[in-house]
Amino acid sequence: MYRLLKQEHNARRGEFVTVHGAFQTPAFMNVATAAAIKGGLSAFDLKDNHCQVMLCNTYHLHLRPGDDKVARLGGLHKFTRWDGPILTDSGGFQVFSLSKLRKITEEGVTFASHLDGRRIFMGPEESMRIQANLGSTIAMAFDECMENPAEYKYAKASCERTVRWLERCKRELTRLKAEGIAVNPNQLLFGINQGCCYDDLRVEHMKQIADLDLDGYAIGGLAVGEPKEEMYRVISLVEEHMPKDKIRYLMGVGTPGNILEGVRRGVDLFDCVMPSRNARHGHLFTWKGIINIKNAKYELDESPLDDECDCELCRNFSRAYLRHLFKADEMLGMRLAVMHNLHFYNTLLERIRNALDEGRYEEFYRTYVDVLDRRI
Repeated sequence: MYRLLKQEHNARRGEFVTVHGAFQTPAFMNVATAAAIKGGLSAFDLKDNHCQVMLCNTYHLHLRPGDDKVARLGGLHKFTRWDGPILTDSGGFQVFSLSKLRKITEEGVTFASHLDGRRIFMGPEESMRIQANLGSTIAMAFDECMENPAEYKYAKASCERTVRWLERCKRELTRLKAEGIAVNPNQLLFGINQGCCYDDLRVEHMKQIADLDLDGYAIGGLAVGEPKEEMYRVISLVEEHMPKDKIRYLMGVGTPGNILEGVRRGVDLFDCVMPSRNARHGHLFTWKGIINIKNAKYELDESPLDDECDCELCRNFSRAYLRHLFKADEMLGMRLAVMHNLHFYNTLLERIRNALDEGRYEEFYRTYVDVLDRRI
């Protein structure tokens, strides 16, 4: 259940209560695709870095180790030892992005596994059964992730099919919970808005899925190469038609600047692989901008990576030492860097929430929106 606590223009400060605990919004979900953060972090590391919600992926866990095995082991919470809320992505994005050979029908999608090439079928019912086995707090509906841009005629047909798939997801998850099959009998369901950058499709699709009275609503199909100004325009357009009493989730976004802009437009929830992926390549977020720690200028730099940060890396080690770890290809460098970036993102959202609590979000936004995405 979403509770709106305060609002500053369109920016919202809230709380989302689940069977696995409440989390404060706006919030960033830390992406543990295969039930672990890439870079050697465990669930306990996430706690240390102020994470509220963990995100895992239906497609990847279905392939390996298998959602049936996760269910036999007690679900994702028991499997990973994470005791907070978990959101599982439906697998739709991976089905459409990883598999070049796929066939879309009304029933679902037949595609080739990226691991061994075997043919797999996934539709709304299959996605719900997998997520019910995983026992996540929040299940995402199975949708078609279109290329953006796509031809208008195809985008319209796809939106209509995604609505029909969403209705099937809702029916199947209700059945699984009623029959005691779901690991988490209180599993929530979020629907996903699509429509590329076509205004009428976005609005109509949002109105249709809002009528289904789901637990939350996501905006999908953005941050896939379109100009950021176009993304912000679509968010503002869709937000007006999203239920005010439900949580709003912007999928796969993004940079710190993207998050500041999203919050300003009424978004409550974000996720992105960027902080962990960039960290593994030595790109670190700081309160003064982005640092590439592999640069030669840090070879003898004894200062902390970010003197405003209190993560394990910044408390204990120098830029010179972190650069050495990367240059020596030591795993510790990657682990410390990933911890720092996740700590930075979670701290950013904490500061955003504090600013909203104190009625000064606009000031906070203006201070940082042009700074945090800048390369130093």
